[in-house]
Amino acid sequence: METILIVDDTKSNINILIELLSDDYDILACRDGQTAIEMAQEDKPDLILLDIMMPEMDGFEVCEKLKEDPTTKEIPIIFITAMSDEDSIEKAYDFGGSDYVTKPFRPKELKARVKRELQVVSLQKELKNLASTDSMTKLYNRRYFSQVSSHIFDLAKRDSQRLSLIMMDIDKFKTINDTYGHAVGDEVIIQTAEILKQHQRKSDIICRFGGEEFVILLPETDTNGASIVAQKIRQVIESTSIKVDNNINLNYTMSLGVTQVFLNEDKDIEKALLRADEALYKAKDNGRNCVVSL
Repeated sequence: METILIVDDTKSNINILIELLSDDYDILACRDGQTAIEMAQEDKPDLILLDIMMPEMDGFEVCEKLKEDPTTKEIPIIFITAMSDEDSIEKAYDFGGSDYVTKPFRPKELKARVKRELQVVSLQKELKNLASTDSMTKLYNRRYFSQVSSHIFDLAKRDSQRLSLIMMDIDKFKTINDTYGHAVGDEVIIQTAEILKQHQRKSDIICRFGGEEFVILLPETDTNGASIVAQKIRQVIESTSIKVDNNINLNYTMSLGVTQVFLNEDKDIEKALLRADEALYKAKDNGRNCVVSL
């Protein structure tokens, strides 16, 4: 159920909106601008219904501060106010409001506008998800990984934090496809992705890099820590099988390359990716089903 934050300095107005919307949405409420900002940052509501005329900090200022904050700028805001002059309406949109409803509002109209705005939010989230994830595995795709890993690299460099990469590849994947068919090959990729998710820490970023190749970015982790993670993944993959036609159990393995990002030497994350790729190829040359660190 979506969450709506109601911000109005008049308690009776809040009660009216709660009565109108609480059957369909989870409702949060507060009566001043500063609390509204703090609640938006903490609870990340799906929509904010915001009064304009409030003491100390009016709705325009609240909206402006929310739109300046990267953590809240995407939350849509519908202004609900007694101010109906054209200047106020124009100002509301200029400050980043999504819609504007004047008091006294008509309940059916307000509910329709809330529903429409939340549908837009849902569609935007779906489109963003499609643009950032791999359709088969639901892991991040290479394009999104490039963006987020560059950002994490910059943060690690700024804060002098350790950062490591694991690049991995399913061994003899072409043979699997040629022998059992692409449908089984797809199942191998999907199962591998699920295993990676099971061993993912909250801060780790996992990506399907292409075909049967995957990458994990591990913040606050050195080479030794990343190698331990890589060995665990290798062992789990090796001990896992997939049932195919005629009750055949297909076993497969992975080769993995590990590197720590050298924050004083690497100009960008791409340097570390190339090194992780080199480590992966050394693992292949060493007979596959092993971990190599560089």
